[in-house]
Amino acid sequence: MATPTWIRRILQARGIPFEELHHREAFTAQDVAHREHVSGHRVAKVVVVMVDGRPVELVLPASRQVDLDQVRTITHAHDVRLASEIEMQRDFTDCELGAIPPLPHWKYIDVIMDESMKVEGEIVFQAGTHADAVRLKFRDWYNMANPTVASFTKPN
Repeated sequence: MATPTWIRRILQARGIPFEELHHREAFTAQDVAHREHVSGHRVAKVVVVMVDGRPVELVLPASRQVDLDQVRTITHAHDVRLASEIEMQRDFTDCELGAIPPLPHWKYIDVIMDESMKVEGEIVFQAGTHADAVRLKFRDWYNMANPTVASFTKPN
């Protein structure tokens, strides 16, 4: 497999140095951490939730899990739930189900990062497939993605 062209194009257009990583298929962010020999604290996973009927990308370390009550509080929403597979396939058509990269590619979808994702150095994230990942500096990703930052996770 190879990192999808659109991901390379986004990073190159912004002048962000990155490394493409390739591994056996990994279906969870913790599996990606294991395959790439990095801490789960440095693997950014995306969890898609529906907030009052619209999709939102939550970005958090692989080592943590989403607290939906906290998401409801920070978004001031009435209804917050995990997105269904059908909803994810509808909104994220250019990547494999469950391998959504934390990129500002989908203009109408907000990106919210958990404050525990802030790290010095590099992070890794799935690159749109279950066999590809990208490694880059957290600060470069953060400046590019410009996510809203909040606290909405708890340890696994």
